[in-house]
Amino acid sequence: MTETLPAAPPTQEDRPRPGTLAPLRHPAFRFLVAGRTVTMAGNAVAPIALAFAVLDLTGSARDLGLVVGVRSLANVLFVLFGGVIADRLPRHLVMVGTCVLAALTQAAVATAVLTGTATIPLLVALSAVNGLAAALAFPAASALVPQTVPAEVRQQANAINRLAFNAAMIGGASLGGVLVSEVGPGWGLAVDAATFGVAAVLFALVRVPRATAAAPAERTGVFADLRIGWSEFAGRTWLWVVVAGFCVINAAVSGAMNVLGPVVADETFGRKTWGLVLAVQTAGMIVGALLAMRVRVRRFLFYGVLWCGADLLLVLALGLTPYVVPLLLTGFVVGFALEQFAVAWDTSMQEHVPGDMLARVYSYDMLGSILAMPIGQMAAGPLAEWFGVRETLVGAAVLCGVATLAMLASRDVRRLPHAI
Repeated sequence: MTETLPAAPPTQEDRPRPGTLAPLRHPAFRFLVAGRTVTMAGNAVAPIALAFAVLDLTGSARDLGLVVGVRSLANVLFVLFGGVIADRLPRHLVMVGTCVLAALTQAAVATAVLTGTATIPLLVALSAVNGLAAALAFPAASALVPQTVPAEVRQQANAINRLAFNAAMIGGASLGGVLVSEVGPGWGLAVDAATFGVAAVLFALVRVPRATAAAPAERTGVFADLRIGWSEFAGRTWLWVVVAGFCVINAAVSGAMNVLGPVVADETFGRKTWGLVLAVQTAGMIVGALLAMRVRVRRFLFYGVLWCGADLLLVLALGLTPYVVPLLLTGFVVGFALEQFAVAWDTSMQEHVPGDMLARVYSYDMLGSILAMPIGQMAAGPLAEWFGVRETLVGAAVLCGVATLAMLASRDVRRLPHAI
């Protein structure tokens, strides 16, 4: 009698891939994606509208840098507390509260601009409150994704999440350019306020189990929670190396794109074209997300960081060849590259960080990534006045390249495994 041997267990290569749309079978994920998509549509309009509202008010790159820089500064000051709150409270309710706050602040900005009562101090104050809302929302939104889907479809969920709100940004950026040029920036800000109100309703419909957390008797204070989160963050070399790299990249890119981009647009190719460039960049992000959900590599983070070298292309084109075709081409490439990194990064975080600490670690990620953004935004105007706009943009591109090489030099970044 021949003995029947048990079948060998399937290897990673033998296992069937989850369907690319499998995460959408889960209602909580659908409402989460819908809410984030709506807010991103409005937020694609808002930077264009706010930038030209300030330029119409004073014509000063310094004032524009101050307004956007204060918002980033509020992100820096409050994001860590956002992580603690999101690890303690139901994350979907945190999202509801922050959306209501953001809706109120953007409505106030829109009213001030439309009625002609806007002043730089008022815009600075409202931008700070809006930055507070964003700081509290980001850790909750990021940590909520793995609670809405099973572990085996996280990569697809992250890609769909990015795909959906990047698609919304295409329409938002295009709409922003049209609104600013045809009816004025105030209406763009009003649209952003309305989207936050809709998103609050959608986030209220998300139903997920609480992340596993410490028992009440083991609860610690806020600052103790921050120390625990820091230990989780600092104990992973791959994590802090990439965050440090993006501290430099985001400072350089935010100063170049948020401050000097609108200045170059007003001096050369026009406001409508600037909105089109941003929309094409988002189109590249959509195509990139479609690829990223299908990528199967054992070193997913290394793969994502390799693509970060493309960040310098659009900034360099803005400085050296501020013409429509080069800007559209480089914008698309940068958008495509960004999604390869973004999906690899979120998936790596969710695979290697415990769920009950994920929001706090995300908050340290955000803090490090945006720490220097206010400096980059506030310094962009003065640097352009001292050295010239072209020279400042080229310098920003060089910083992006150096930061990417530094991240790739880390062995932990190159070797972090991915469950494919």
